[in-house]
Amino acid sequence: MNVNLYGTQGKWLMVDCGVTFADAAYPGIDVILPDLQFIEERLDDLVGIVLTHGHEDHIGALPYLAADLDVPIYATPFTTGLVRGKLEEEGIQDRVELKMITEKGPFRVGPFSITFTPLAHSIPEANALLIETKAGRVFHTGDWKLDDAPALGGASTPAELAAIGDKGIAALVCDSTNVFQAEASGSEADVRTGLFEVVGAAKGRVLVTTFASNAARLQTLGEVARDTGRKLCVAGRSLDRILRVAKQTGYLRDFPETVDFDTAMTLPPAEILMVGTGGQGEARAALARIAEGNHQLKLSQGDTVIFSSRQIPGNEVAIGKIMNTLASKGVNLVTDRQAFVHVSGHPGRPELAQMYKWIRPQIVMPVHGEARHLHEHARFALSQGVPHAATQTNGEVWRLAPDGPQKIGHAPVGRLVIDGDVILPADGTTINERRRLALYGQLSVAVAVRKGQLVGDPQVRVQGVPVEEDRDEFLEEAAAAAAEAVRKDGRDRNKLRESVRLAVRRAATRFTGKKPVVDVLIVEI
Repeated sequence: MNVNLYGTQGKWLMVDCGVTFADAAYPGIDVILPDLQFIEERLDDLVGIVLTHGHEDHIGALPYLAADLDVPIYATPFTTGLVRGKLEEEGIQDRVELKMITEKGPFRVGPFSITFTPLAHSIPEANALLIETKAGRVFHTGDWKLDDAPALGGASTPAELAAIGDKGIAALVCDSTNVFQAEASGSEADVRTGLFEVVGAAKGRVLVTTFASNAARLQTLGEVARDTGRKLCVAGRSLDRILRVAKQTGYLRDFPETVDFDTAMTLPPAEILMVGTGGQGEARAALARIAEGNHQLKLSQGDTVIFSSRQIPGNEVAIGKIMNTLASKGVNLVTDRQAFVHVSGHPGRPELAQMYKWIRPQIVMPVHGEARHLHEHARFALSQGVPHAATQTNGEVWRLAPDGPQKIGHAPVGRLVIDGDVILPADGTTINERRRLALYGQLSVAVAVRKGQLVGDPQVRVQGVPVEEDRDEFLEEAAAAAAEAVRKDGRDRNKLRESVRLAVRRAATRFTGKKPVVDVLIVEI
């Protein structure tokens, strides 16, 4: 969920505006947005948004937030195509100014001079940003790696990166994702060899699951399908979108023609290679639906599923569930532990060290990672001779130049969630209530009262409270507790509702040890 703000001469530049994905702590939520309160209070000083590349954690929040920010968005052609599609889906394409940068060299955004600097990654047109101001220069890497043989697009040469270092760089704001990896990330060309070997040895149908945005891997899989004599079938809306935008912007031009689902299922099993989304265990993605038998594409005993992506921490349970379902059908599973079927798009320690030598920054500011990654990256940079390292947490405001690094303030930060068609605070009333309902269950109690006296029997309904076979006994006791509360406090209208709520909740606690949410309806007759 990347959002970076650079300030100079009273103006602010935003770099990227992404989302993250929810976990069990956010019941009913799929997508989480950054809370941009700090810059929303300074919109007159925001001069633009520059995008490093088209991954969701860098562009995914734009359909929800860009119209309100009301500043131009600057991106390369492929990233522009992805963002334009998102804006069109939301019907706001006419409200957001997209500026496609096609020329090499710097362009100005307010007091900032920006130069896109191509670096290798798993998506076309990943760029570092050389940000030049009167106060100094920052080299913001975005997501990157070193790859001598990238599958798609090019990358800046060592000479070009060294020339940037020659300008004098105050701060290198740098990807930390693989800082614990002792070896270089490796080349996409090596993955092609590994995938060719696994697919070539498979006897039945093969399904490869990878990140939809990994267009380089799609290029590799197209080549593997052609070389192994298999037809290609693609399953997943996000894959279709990436393929469409890539072809529109000059990539994947030699990608094989794909076959539809019906054709794929009529071909001999050894003649089809399927590519599907869902390798992180997403319940609605193609792989989960195929595993459960709820998709037009089918897998059976002897078929193979290749997980050509890394397992994101936190997704282990969801991924394991799908793997177990597939294994129970006799499907062969291949991950990067069994074969060389994935290579990371982020730099290991040797690549980081090389970037320091080229850029020669005065400061390294680690980004992209958890706290342990950022602190380790800072230690590693200092060990490689970088004069200073600044470990930042969300919301901290740091001066990078002149006289940096220095922490000078703290901005409000937070999370927003997309709940249906509504944007809500991640820790606001609605989500907190939903968490309580998920944890404790809910009781509804209705009592009728005439002149302070109970009329009829209290009615109790229960949802998600663990009473099971004792439900009737519990409902009887809860109703009795409500009736007793009315007899005790029925004439005190201000006190009655709370008395009934507490009495019923105490009954639930005696039965279950839990304190459910209790709603009380008082009907005065």
